[in-house]
Amino acid sequence: MYRYDEFDQTLVDERVAQFRGQVERRVSGELSEDEFKPLRLMNGLYLQLHAYMLRVAVPYGMLSSKQMRMLAHIARKYDKGYGHFTTRQNIQYNWPKLDEVPDILADLATVEMHAIQTSGNCIRNVTADQYAGVAAEEIEDPRIYSEILRQWSTLHPEYSFLPRKFKIAVTGCDNDRAAIRVHDIGIAIVKNSEGEVGFRVYVGGGQGRTPMIAPEIRGFLPKRHLLAYMDAIMRVYNEQGRRDNIYKARIKILVHQLGAEKFTELVEDEFARIQNKDDLQLPADEIDRITAYFAPPSYKTLPAFTPELEEQKLSNPEFKAWAELNTAPHRMAGYSIVNVSLKPIGGIPGDASAEQMDVVADLADEFSFGELRVTHEQNLTLADVQQDQLFVLWQELVKKDLATANIGLGSDIIACPGLDYCNLANARSIPIAQEISKRFADTDRARTIGELKIKISGCINACGHHHVGHIGILGVDKKGTEFYQISLGGSADENTSLGEIVGPAFTEDAVPGAIDTIVDTYLDIRKDQEPFLQTYRRVGLQPFKEKLYGAH
Repeated sequence: MYRYDEFDQTLVDERVAQFRGQVERRVSGELSEDEFKPLRLMNGLYLQLHAYMLRVAVPYGMLSSKQMRMLAHIARKYDKGYGHFTTRQNIQYNWPKLDEVPDILADLATVEMHAIQTSGNCIRNVTADQYAGVAAEEIEDPRIYSEILRQWSTLHPEYSFLPRKFKIAVTGCDNDRAAIRVHDIGIAIVKNSEGEVGFRVYVGGGQGRTPMIAPEIRGFLPKRHLLAYMDAIMRVYNEQGRRDNIYKARIKILVHQLGAEKFTELVEDEFARIQNKDDLQLPADEIDRITAYFAPPSYKTLPAFTPELEEQKLSNPEFKAWAELNTAPHRMAGYSIVNVSLKPIGGIPGDASAEQMDVVADLADEFSFGELRVTHEQNLTLADVQQDQLFVLWQELVKKDLATANIGLGSDIIACPGLDYCNLANARSIPIAQEISKRFADTDRARTIGELKIKISGCINACGHHHVGHIGILGVDKKGTEFYQISLGGSADENTSLGEIVGPAFTEDAVPGAIDTIVDTYLDIRKDQEPFLQTYRRVGLQPFKEKLYGAH
């Protein structure tokens, strides 16, 4: 994984010292809250319902075991013993004290971490496929280009005060696990007809108040032009994006209002003007330099088939279920990708205790070359586990309630913090997620249902990605009472779609029953064991609507 050079470390250390002075001025009263707000936001510090919240950057979801132990230390020393992993592959702490935040940032700096640009109207944490570098079908490792974009965008003088926040995601596979088409910029690594590797570029996706799927604006971009083309996009947005209305300020609105064809024309014109500028070139030797940081570990030569693994599955049904659901194929024979669920039945999606973080760090050292990843679906991944060690790893995960066998199933719910923490929320998300997950406690039934992505947001800002849930749930406020609007048919993969609202919102007590009705309807009408989303796309909204509200 990438290691800081002297420039990275100096930048982060200087930012800690700078923010320490700003906090001291706020605590003394020299700065008002209005004056302090833009300063704290650029350091990832929010003021929420009950306390400050600190969002720590985890670039493209990569962590070393040492960094994970530091996150555990911070949870234990400065918070209430836990952290919350988010849909941007970051971690949030919900209870830090303002005067201790500089100490937290100083501790983070000792392990090459920070909170810079995790908030504010700037380019946020660049995200990527959690299987980067190990997926069998990968064209090239997206972490390389995510790191290049991180370096390019960090404290970029032109892009630190954009019309609105800005998010970029990169994938190296046709199978999109990074949700690139619901990002401001989505980048797919592709090959052209000559076999040359480059990028397909999407611009103008997003969720929130006005959900949109990003259109393709460039079918193939040579590697050397990555920064120049990104710069062209950002310049068009910075010049033409609206600043008079926060709800109309995202680049998706600009793309929509201009039309994809006109927006593309503007970008291409700007690109033609700047593409040969020396400071925007991406030389092959620089790509090679960054690529070296992501060199594969020292894999063993192992057989493709592991007899003892099959025997362990046969003798232990619980392990078999976990191995089938929580592991994925690895590009190296004899290895598996392991997903560690942070969604125990009835638990809070994405939360991990300090003890659990320490355990996962230890397991990463023992089983996965000391590295781990945060997924945008609020779980963790150990990318390089020998198949003959899966059973021992599973036994260790069981001890710490980290072996829930539910990746991709109904209880693997994405949920934002909602009204329990967030001052933007209209309704609670966590209790709804907890109650719904209990409906999928029977692993055999959950597996019969199959892949089912349920996503819950406590407000229209859509931090829980409800627009792209197979079942999406949005909390709304009706005269001081929490209601929940349900949508069906969303997806964030390579076949991106936005969910359709079923009908009138449900009360909190009625939501779990409504989910049961939707699932039962699906089981009644599906053909040949087809997945939920395939059934929905075949039959549409009406059968579900009739069961939920009665025929009209």
